[in-house]
Amino acid sequence: QVQLVESGGGLVQAGGSLRLSCAASGRIFSINIMAWYRQAPGKQRELVASMSGGGSTNYGDSVKGRFTISRDSTKNTVYLEMNNLKPEDTAVYYCNMIVRATRGLENSWGQGTLVTVSS
Repeated sequence: QVQLVESGGGLVQAGGSLRLSCAASGRIFSINIMAWYRQAPGKQRELVASMSGGGSTNYGDSVKGRFTISRDSTKNTVYLEMNNLKPEDTAVYYCNMIVRATRGLENSWGQGTLVTVSS
């Protein structure tokens, strides 16, 4: 079974930056999709950014130009660089990967990491 471990959340002032990391472990053959989602209190989970196996990226409208998704394929790790953070970015951020593992395709989620942006 594939496991995802996130790190990098915390408290930051508006205008600041944070970098989230998510490392996948297990018997992984390939990673088809790497993505970050977030869920603010009282709101639905939303896509923040995603990257395909081929490297194509997609961003939510509210984070375009401020957030950057990247990966280190040698480490099965995805990153989310967040700049010019705003209070409305406050949420629990979840890593998601669609992974081809020994049991076939797995849709795996991290435990979530809290990002709090103060005004």
